[in-house]
Amino acid sequence: MNLKTQKKLAAKVLKAIEKRVVFNPERLEDIKEAITKTDIRGLISENAIKKIEKRGVSKVRVRKRTQQRRKGLRKGPSTKKGKKTARISKKESWMNKIRTQRKFLRMLKEQKVISNKTFSNMYSKAKGNFFRSKRHIKIYLEEHKLVKK
Repeated sequence: MNLKTQKKLAAKVLKAIEKRVVFNPERLEDIKEAITKTDIRGLISENAIKKIEKRGVSKVRVRKRTQQRRKGLRKGPSTKKGKKTARISKKESWMNKIRTQRKFLRMLKEQKVISNKTFSNMYSKAKGNFFRSKRHIKIYLEEHKLVKK
């Protein structure tokens, strides 16, 4: 029982590949007699010939991954591309640095660890990019004995 031509015709009518055309096993005799596209169309309307739908690509894994990235996961060194300055702009990194330094200086002044004069001097130094970090300020204060006791 060779139904190759019927399969080809059905594939053309259904606009699918032959692999996706399925015949009802109980109606094989009727299908064998079908030799024109019109006959095939009739059998399709009678559900003797069906088309299997295309399988899509599941997005479950993609959604899971994006969810984790939103949480801040999966962002290790191997996923990073580009320079540090490409990911965080120079301005943004400067803003982060200066804000922490100024906050630290303000806190020292409020706790009366440093005098107002020292504070203003250190503040202008920070503005001029003298200090690398908050730790650098601590080291500078200890070396120059500017900490009140």
